[in-house]
Amino acid sequence: MILRHDKRTVPQLNTTSTADISFILLVFFLIMTSMDVDKGLTRMLPPISDESRQETTDIEKSNVLSIKITPDGKITVDGRPLGIDKLRQKTEAFVANSKGNHSRVIMLETDRKAPYNSYFNVQNEIAAAYKAVRNRYAAKTYGRPYELCTREQRESIRALYQQRITEVTTDAAEKGGER
Repeated sequence: MILRHDKRTVPQLNTTSTADISFILLVFFLIMTSMDVDKGLTRMLPPISDESRQETTDIEKSNVLSIKITPDGKITVDGRPLGIDKLRQKTEAFVANSKGNHSRVIMLETDRKAPYNSYFNVQNEIAAAYKAVRNRYAAKTYGRPYELCTREQRESIRALYQQRITEVTTDAAEKGGER
């Protein structure tokens, strides 16, 4: 008796639609996934300072708005406590009176132990104050908001109301533990 072995064929899996399904899943996940956007402050950093060529400028006290953030997050403006809700009004008044006066400076002094949220809120209020002053001037002068002005008009407004902020970071321990 002779045994014959028939070759068995392995059934093939149809994979023609696998690429289509993979592409559809990729598109689905790209559409449904949300990307986290980094939040931060848009600031133009000063150029790297040349230690051998430092310049000092004397500025009158009336031309400086001094904002301090204490280690516990409290805000003082020109030595007086002020709430974050009043900071924008105070800054707007200071900036509005600086029209064309390039010696006006906002000095922000932050303690290293101050909460970042307080620092961020102060920066937002300062930026909002500049935006409000520039919008009022643009509406009065050009009849439209600052954002809708031409590039030349925006540059002239920025030249009038320059954002001049100096930041200092201090440590309460350096001052002998003062709070």
